[in-house]
Amino acid sequence: MQVTAGSFRRIYDPSDGETHPWYVNDHTVIRDGTGLWHLFGITHPEPADPWDETQFAHATAERLLGPWTKQPPALNVDREYGETHLWAPYVVDGGAGYAMFYDGGGADRTGTAMNLATSTDLRQWTRHPQGPLFRDGYDARDPMVLRLDDRWVMYYCATSEPAGGNHVVAYRTSTDLVHWSDRAIAYTDPATGTGAGPTESPFVVRHNDFWYLFVGPRPDYIGTDVFLSSDPLHFRVQDRVGHIEAHAAEIVTDDGEWWITTAGWGQGGVHIAPLQFADPT
Repeated sequence: MQVTAGSFRRIYDPSDGETHPWYVNDHTVIRDGTGLWHLFGITHPEPADPWDETQFAHATAERLLGPWTKQPPALNVDREYGETHLWAPYVVDGGAGYAMFYDGGGADRTGTAMNLATSTDLRQWTRHPQGPLFRDGYDARDPMVLRLDDRWVMYYCATSEPAGGNHVVAYRTSTDLVHWSDRAIAYTDPATGTGAGPTESPFVVRHNDFWYLFVGPRPDYIGTDVFLSSDPLHFRVQDRVGHIEAHAAEIVTDDGEWWITTAGWGQGGVHIAPLQFADPT
């Protein structure tokens, strides 16, 4: 395999200060302009209850490997805004402030809401006043956003048709992080279904001249596969180049070093491991 990880160590336990265990599931990590690290993620008391996940955890650290300090929740569900849950935040620095993308749910799982909240300090968040950016299904969620040339690209998991079908990694593009194109498909998996599937938590990174897609859970809850491509908008199932024992994996760089995280139900918090690439020649 060309992409591997070292040993995981726990960096954040959301149960600290609580009377019973909590979990962090899909999460995001970003460093602010002062050098302070911020972690945001789905959180809830154990055992898992995804339909009752109604707040985003927030923690901060001077160093990526910790110690991390729990902060007040970054966001709580807003029923009047149409939210039924808060899933899978992803935060980017848009230049004029920070943008948080997340799945806010809704009554129709074939048209779930992709929402936006903005902040200037990563602490106070304001929802986009005009409502969801777009809707997609089935349970379209787990956004990840990167800058590609002169545009932004949002990857997220969905199904080939809103009511079900092949599990896919879809993408949309934008120049302003607010107005997004119609969807296209970056990866199609042979597996079919509706809700949870093997294309969750998509994460795309460039290493030298190659692009890598991390996606899971595959084949079980704790498992992330890695796919290689020369095109960040097109990946194939036959181009798998790695398998890492991680759930809801995020890729983080710090002073030239690469790291991969794992979290999830019953996992005792967020863990991190060094990530190694062996690019093809």
